[in-house]
Amino acid sequence: MQSPSRNLSMAQVLICGAAIVTLSMGIRHGFGLWLQPITQAQGWTRETFAFALAVQNLSWGVFGIFAGMLADRFGAFRVIAGGAVLYALGLVGMALSPTGLLFTLTAGVLIGAAQAGTTYAVIYGVIGRNIPAEKRSWAMGVAAAAGSFGQFLMVPVEGFLISGLGWKEALLVLGAAVLLIAPLAFGLRENRFGPGQAPPREQTILQALKEAFKYPSFQLLMAGYFVCGFQVVFIGVHMPSYLKDKGLSPQVASYALALIGLFNVFGTYAAGTLGQRLAKKNILAFIYLARAVVIAVFLAAPLSPASVYIFASLMGLLWLSTVPPTNAVVAQIFGIQHLSMLSGFVFFSHQIGSFMGVWLGGVLYDRTGSYDIVWYITIALGVFAALINLPVREAAIHRPAAGRLPQGA
Repeated sequence: MQSPSRNLSMAQVLICGAAIVTLSMGIRHGFGLWLQPITQAQGWTRETFAFALAVQNLSWGVFGIFAGMLADRFGAFRVIAGGAVLYALGLVGMALSPTGLLFTLTAGVLIGAAQAGTTYAVIYGVIGRNIPAEKRSWAMGVAAAAGSFGQFLMVPVEGFLISGLGWKEALLVLGAAVLLIAPLAFGLRENRFGPGQAPPREQTILQALKEAFKYPSFQLLMAGYFVCGFQVVFIGVHMPSYLKDKGLSPQVASYALALIGLFNVFGTYAAGTLGQRLAKKNILAFIYLARAVVIAVFLAAPLSPASVYIFASLMGLLWLSTVPPTNAVVAQIFGIQHLSMLSGFVFFSHQIGSFMGVWLGGVLYDRTGSYDIVWYITIALGVFAALINLPVREAAIHRPAAGRLPQGA
């Protein structure tokens, strides 16, 4: 039996963590495939569907903060298992909701809360506590790559389920499948969070938050992550409908989302590996600027299945590749004692951006009949995010005494 202080093995953390993220993120990345089937069947506008997914992203961000706090205090196992149950209930509710309000409560609030407990912030807390600092960025890249593989694996499966069973039945099948996360969470049960045990802490939650929010680099990371959320969720949810509006078949969108997932396996792994050797702020600046360039070229080029697949492949390399360096910088600056919580706050900024991206996509489409304005916003934001990541300071914060704020932080 493990002693309370013994870490989980790297293989155990990565296998279980990667499998959990594969399922959770893989299902989530396919939600855009339901936009047209659900709105057509229910007689809803695209704004109704987009608003529910916007709420989902906001809910994910809000509950992510508390999921991180709970995971830092009581361990990830309970949080992940509870998230799996909420995810299943949310998918069933998404299938059976007769009104836009109930759809928003289930597809939005409930699934958002579920994702908070089954994705990166909680998994990265386990990685931070159990994997040495010299391998931490790489390990975070592996976990992020798993989420990308989940997209590559699950999006075509979800498209097949919709066409073969119907959109409602497909959601019910996924609701059963997502419960597999609960037994996988058992592999991330840490003995240090057992009964009667509490990890030692130099700071209270309030002290850690004051320290982080007064630190300029933390604010810059949050602003950059806002842009990340805006870009990827707008593209992930609205690109299938954008392509169909342009006369391309639904299969092109499914393949495009799968290509994003496939190439992001390599992109996130590379970002995590390079983060062990290069300044992470420079990696982030490059990713955001490259996104702006790729989107601009995609819009300027003649649209065809080939151009879509090239765009998807290039965006895939950049898709979630911001996740490992961003979270590794947070761990590098502030340490691991409150890593899940601080990652949750950074991710909350990401989810505000996600809310704006997916919601504005629906609103401006309904108002103008086009996604053009939002595409242009994503380009401008990419340039902005590249610039604000350059001043980030990655060095560990200096604390003169345990539990006290540093001078000038």
